[in-house]
Amino acid sequence: MLAGLLLLLVCQLLGEWIVLAAGLPVPGPVMGMVLLLAGLIAHGKVPATIRTPAEGLLRHLALLFVPAGVGLMVHAELIAAEWLVILTSLVVSTVVTVLVTALVLKRLTRNLDLGARGDKS
Repeated sequence: MLAGLLLLLVCQLLGEWIVLAAGLPVPGPVMGMVLLLAGLIAHGKVPATIRTPAEGLLRHLALLFVPAGVGLMVHAELIAAEWLVILTSLVVSTVVTVLVTALVLKRLTRNLDLGARGDKS
């Protein structure tokens, strides 16, 4: 379990280094997850040494939202000052996400319908 946790932290550290070195506008942990995903795809499966600590972290995922909640409280004045911009971006991004999801679902189900009809002929 310790080796798996160490590997997860190493991926995060490498992600931080890559973001800092390249000046990318992406959080380091996100880049670390991309590196982890690439490694898992290359390996072909999730090893038990990584699965065990990852499942442990997922079990306690709610605790990881506490810092975000504290951040909201700390920056409450900024959020109050920029509420319209925040609300607009939330509404627009939600609508765009729903529309893109609907279009993808429509296209995928159309492909499934065409494939099902082709099998019956």
